[in-house]
Amino acid sequence: MAKRPRTSKKRVLKKTFAKKRISAEIVQKVARIARLYLDDNEAKNLSKDLNDILLAFKELDKAPTGSVEPSFQPLMIKNVFREDETEKCISNQEALKNTKHKETGFFKGPRAV
Repeated sequence: MAKRPRTSKKRVLKKTFAKKRISAEIVQKVARIARLYLDDNEAKNLSKDLNDILLAFKELDKAPTGSVEPSFQPLMIKNVFREDETEKCISNQEALKNTKHKETGFFKGPRAV
């Protein structure tokens, strides 16, 4: 008994959906489920737009993507920050010498109620 060639579910679904088009009746049915009220002209225009979108995706499926690395950033990312360097810290007295609002070694702020 000869074995039947295996076809993947993905391939079968792809063939099924490749032949179908979205009709105005399908748009009306989905709109009714979503509680949207479309007249016949709107449903016809929407079905045309959805079919155009499906055609665009069909064209994108034809693009060769097998050997191309995925690109998540259009520009190269590089570190623009400088390296951290340790420096001499200033003392409280040095920090307070340029202000007249000080009290017992601390900055004096406005009164909070």
